[in-house]
Amino acid sequence: MGPGTPPYARPGEESVDPYVADNRNAGASPFDGEGMAKAFHGQDGIRRIVDTMVEASSADPVIGEIFANHDKIRLKRTIFEQFCYILNAGCSYTGRDMAASHKDLGIQKADMNRLVEVLQRAMTTEGVAFQAQNRFLSKLAPMRRDVLQK
Repeated sequence: MGPGTPPYARPGEESVDPYVADNRNAGASPFDGEGMAKAFHGQDGIRRIVDTMVEASSADPVIGEIFANHDKIRLKRTIFEQFCYILNAGCSYTGRDMAASHKDLGIQKADMNRLVEVLQRAMTTEGVAFQAQNRFLSKLAPMRRDVLQK
């Protein structure tokens, strides 16, 4: 990304309305130290987890419909950035805030629970220890209020 290139205009992605990129949009503060990044096998491991999660979610009979009309290239990039930022693995988050990015998707509690199951499978496949998975999920959990349809 060159100087002055807005974060929402990456090659290969569908255009989106402009917004202000800010790490606070990630929905959680990063972990301290390198432990969690190492537990997730760094950026490469995080990327594999996100790719697996997005592909599995898109193909899932329960939640696949939510992902059907989304730009998977952008989705994978922004979720990777979010997870990488929160896991303190050396990334900045350039996506929208959780409320804006999930607005009008109609996400219900059961959908969120299913996504967590898919994420847990992806983390297990990557060999992330159960304790590290739980620590990460506890960081993500408060975002539910901004993601769920009211």
